[in-house]
Amino acid sequence: MPGNVSPQLIFDTLNAFQRSAALKSAIELDLFTAIAQGRDNPKSLAAACGAAERGVRILADYLAVIGLLTKSHDRWKLTPDSALFLDRRSPAYLGGAVEFMGSDEHRRQFDELTASVRRGGARDDDQSVLAPDHEAWVRFARGMAGLMATPAEALADRVVGPAPWPMKVLDIAAGHGLFGIAVARHNPQSTIVAVDWPNVLAVAVENAKQAGVVDRYQTLPGSAFDVDFGDGYDVVLLTNFLHHFDRSAIDKVMRKVYAALKPGGRAFALEFVPHDDRVTPHTSASFALVMLGTTPAGDAYTFAEYREMFVAAGFSRCECSDLEPTVQQLIVAHR
Repeated sequence: MPGNVSPQLIFDTLNAFQRSAALKSAIELDLFTAIAQGRDNPKSLAAACGAAERGVRILADYLAVIGLLTKSHDRWKLTPDSALFLDRRSPAYLGGAVEFMGSDEHRRQFDELTASVRRGGARDDDQSVLAPDHEAWVRFARGMAGLMATPAEALADRVVGPAPWPMKVLDIAAGHGLFGIAVARHNPQSTIVAVDWPNVLAVAVENAKQAGVVDRYQTLPGSAFDVDFGDGYDVVLLTNFLHHFDRSAIDKVMRKVYAALKPGGRAFALEFVPHDDRVTPHTSASFALVMLGTTPAGDAYTFAEYREMFVAAGFSRCECSDLEPTVQQLIVAHR
């Protein structure tokens, strides 16, 4: 075998499910929080997690192997990333994401990936995550809020700008509501109208109450494709929404968005936007597979494709930029 050829990547990829299983177990056992609290040796960690000493030893060692922990003299420590995102006491805790990304339902969709490749997408039936009132989106709203806090703040900065001004905002597929809520917090003169299924909007309203903006937070239950948005909006938020659909569906909703905006209004679409080669940047390009495995016709669209869709809906111009410090891109379309 040539010296620069190795099957290691193939073996690592075939076994990659073990990494997600180990992280999921560690979150469920609250292992990272226990270590952060000083339960950093096998005996004390096992007691804190309510698990066998052998079990936590092997699990924690594996987490050290993959870089989520460090180990010295039979004691484990959190890495800076683990301390920030996996200690339950941290305001940036992301462990709740396991409720959605680590769910059996989500995993099963990728167990059926070969069939999805043959079809060109996931099954389009009453089990699809795009079916009305699907409970997956309640899990998403509750579990993914921690992951969306940083993008929501970054987006609100871009929407509001240097000086707050009276602003009517439509938040389509609001989910947890954090994007509209962040705008409301940044701009006390703003009013938010959130669109989503009723069971999901209940979560958004809870979050709006907690943020102290519920008096400026209205809901519009129903499908974004069917519900009447009204008009007179200064801003429309389309966060992690358009990628779930094919071009014809996006065209339909974008025409509605255009009609709902005031002249001079703007639509903000937060997306995973790969370059024209569709293999870079890594995170945005990889997202296309998520859509293949979980939706009947969704995709990670390039900016050239989004620009065509926005212009076809009537928008005069649009631009795309990275939404730092996140891995996503922000498209701003001007009416």
